This record gives sequence, C-alpha cells and structure tokens, in this order.
Amino acid sequence: MSIKVKRFRAQPVTRLLEGRGDLGDLIRQTRLIDCAQQTLREALPEDVREHVFVGGYRDGRLTLITDRAVWLTWLRYEQARLLAALHRLPQFRAVLGFNFKVRPVRPLKIAPRQTRHFSPQAASEIASCAEDTSDPRLKRALERLAAHGKHQTS
Repeated sequence: MSIKVKRFRAQPVTRLLEGRGDLGDLIRQTRLIDCAQQTLREALPEDVREHVFVGGYRDGRLTLITDRAVWLTWLRYEQARLLAALHRLPQFRAVLGFNFKVRPVRPLKIAPRQTRHFSPQAASEIASCAEDTSDPRLKRALERLAAHGKHQTS
C-alpha cells in the first residue's frame, strides 16, 4: 500500500469563504437566494409567506416554489409587483422574471398506536409463566409483559 502526497495543501477557511473558487461562488449564491427569500417574504401578505420559497436562480430568472396551485396562480398575478420589490435592491436588478413550480408538501402520516389490552387473569398467567422459566432473558420479558397487563387494570 502506498500513500500518495497531495499536490495541493488545504486552504484556510477564511480564504474559502472570501469568494475565491467554486465554494465562494456557491456561498455567494446561497446568500443572494436567502436575501431574495427575505425580500419576497416582506413583500408578500402574511397568509402567503409560509407557502412561497425561493428555489434558485438561473439565466436571469428566479425560481419560486409553492406548495399549492392556488398560490401559484396568485403569484402569477402579483408577478410585476414582486419583481419591482426585488429591483429595489441593487443585487437583484439582473432578475428578469420568475419561474414558478408547485411542490406539494405532504405531511408525514404517523400510524395510529394500537394498544392491546388483556385481562388481569391473563396478566397473572403470564407472571406465573415467568416464575417457571429458567431463561433469564425470557423471564424478564414475560415479567415486563405481565406488568403491562397489571397497569391496564389500575
């Protein structure tokens, strides 16, 4: 096994964040997108703010993502006003228009918890099985199960 020497040395983080190289371009673009997001949120009514997100910037067009087609239609009507709000800032004068996309957000479905109930008689039977068992792991498991049955009766 051979160890190859790297031709390039690691760069200091400050140099990477200053804007030189690919990482600097990426950071600069994310800062611009964040600024666009904040500017648009200020220009939007409160009931719309949580449904509109800036998705990216390419070829002079800002991509706006919404979670419903209703908001997309509303954004199309408000396009000129939103573009004027962006053009007030010098870094967004190059924005020519918007691309709109609908990406529905589906909430995670949590399965309902199914609890099983058993009678106090069944709990005592399981406890007696636990007493007669010699395997320690099985014995502990049966005792825990019997304890659950006893909590149900209280």
